[in-house]
Amino acid sequence: MTMPASAAGIGGRLPSAQEKEAANQLRQVLAAQAAGEAKLRVLDGGKAPVDITLTPGLSDLLMELLRYVGSGDAVTLVPVHQMLTTQQAADILNVSRPFLVGLLEKGDIPYTTVGRHRRIKADDLFAYKNARATRRSEALSALAELDAEAF
Repeated sequence: MTMPASAAGIGGRLPSAQEKEAANQLRQVLAAQAAGEAKLRVLDGGKAPVDITLTPGLSDLLMELLRYVGSGDAVTLVPVHQMLTTQQAADILNVSRPFLVGLLEKGDIPYTTVGRHRRIKADDLFAYKNARATRRSEALSALAELDAEAF
């Protein structure tokens, strides 16, 4: 499996078989909870158990993370306010750095310049990525409609 240079697995590596199994087990436990808040009880090294309440948003985020870890994928968390280099942004979009620079210069993605280097706010990059996915989905739907009309 090839990973971008800026991506790192759990602790700098891919999850082990034991970690994948634990992630899948925890995901099943969380999925079995009724809609809304999930409660976890964590044993804190011989001290009294600590109860943790997961809000629906946090539970959904954790489920998504566990799904990737459970399937053996590397996971990288990117805070939305983080400034990314052009190479990091290109890796996230799965495009070449020169192609990304072209998008920046056309104004498709906002960026700032720090010295001679371009920096892209992660939030702006993900907004572009979501808009691109929406455009692709709409184009595919339009093609499917044209194909259906042909028959």
